[in-house]
Amino acid sequence: MRTVAEIMDADPVTVRPETDVEGVLRTLKEHELPGVPVVNEGGRLVGIVTDADLVMTDESGNVSLRHYIELFGGVIFVESLRHYEERLRKAFAGNAADMMTEDPTTIGPDATAQDAARLISSSGHNRIPVVEHGRLVGVVTRIDVLQALAGE
Repeated sequence: MRTVAEIMDADPVTVRPETDVEGVLRTLKEHELPGVPVVNEGGRLVGIVTDADLVMTDESGNVSLRHYIELFGGVIFVESLRHYEERLRKAFAGNAADMMTEDPTTIGPDATAQDAARLISSSGHNRIPVVEHGRLVGVVTRIDVLQALAGE
């Protein structure tokens, strides 16, 4: 059984929390990536920016931030205030720290390819950061896992 460490990209493209939005977009485009891990100067994974973080849509697919109604001169939030604040923060993001998803789904390097397959399937993500003791050590993708499982 192959481990994640054997099939992952051990030198993934990353950005820093202070990388500006243009820098994040340039990185995603240059490397043709749907997402990029955000690491601090010590190499610790602090978040991930995906294409979903860059486009804000409401439940019907329309780009929107209006998740509140005005009633009797007051504002009532239709969703949790925290979720609304998060959407506003991302809408006005100036850097990776502002737009990233914190505490992304991760996997350890000693996990098996089957473990990675289950995590990718259950999370719906195509790329999972590989973390050891909080530090980013790689990224494993759906293709990496499929190739490993096909080779067994």
